[in-house]
Amino acid sequence: MNKYDLIEQFNHCFKLLETEIEALSASLRTLTLLPSAVFELPDVSKEEEHDEVDYVTVSPSYNEDALDLTLKLIANLFIYDNAPHISSKRAIRLPGVLCFSADNQTFKSIKKQVEQINLLKKQLFNIVTKESGVSKEERFDFVHNQLKGLITLNAYRTLTLLSDPDTVRFGWANKNIIKNLTRNEVLTQLEKSREANRAVPPYTSEQWAERLDKEIITLSQLPENAKLKIKRPVKVQPIARVWYSELQKQVQYACPLPLLAFYIDKESDFKPVIGELPDYDANNIQIRHRPKAKKLQLIIPRMHLYLEK
Repeated sequence: MNKYDLIEQFNHCFKLLETEIEALSASLRTLTLLPSAVFELPDVSKEEEHDEVDYVTVSPSYNEDALDLTLKLIANLFIYDNAPHISSKRAIRLPGVLCFSADNQTFKSIKKQVEQINLLKKQLFNIVTKESGVSKEERFDFVHNQLKGLITLNAYRTLTLLSDPDTVRFGWANKNIIKNLTRNEVLTQLEKSREANRAVPPYTSEQWAERLDKEIITLSQLPENAKLKIKRPVKVQPIARVWYSELQKQVQYACPLPLLAFYIDKESDFKPVIGELPDYDANNIQIRHRPKAKKLQLIIPRMHLYLEK
């Protein structure tokens, strides 16, 4: 596919996504809303976007207010939708659950809408990361040359639909992203960044190139069979734990957006069982099991790249 066809496909996919989100929002507002809850987290300013998170104060909202906040966030796809001081590097998260009462036909209709939205989100992601053929370093320019100010994480973030969960409870998760790499894989990545010749604030393009050159030299001095891994801490994130008693099964979901829970053909006085999200306190975390870690030597701090000894 040539460049201009790809750009047309990208823009067409995004317009369809906006249309489908608007249609889903309209459909959800026509349904019977059961007791629901979402938990607003504090705004992250541009000055705080790289800070460690030690404490998070949660502000709950319920029922119609929860619905309004959810639909607003689902449609929030551009940085212009946020206040000017809010970081564009940290996506706004709104854990929680919206609960609806519906018959089976209505549920199937909503499910079809949600599946279409998630399909378009996946297509958008694939166009940018695969079909475009651009390197990771060039993706920002590819996206923002077409849709200036697009918050890609919000555009890619899928919706989660639940059917008749018995309980929905909330908590927090801390984890590391770990990826094993060879020396040559990292060198290739650094060399592509070098070829892109971009400025990465607060560095000028010349300063950034000089920094990359030093990192390439550092990597080149390691044995070719060196065991390298990226061990990058992920900032604490809210999760939902959903219990299905009939299956005797608990399913855990990342919860950056409220879950959409449907209770099908229930009695008129039915009320779902949903929990609250507590405030997060890093000093009050109980770790049930900490596996013995291998010794690691930090090689490139900004990449969280380590050499396994």
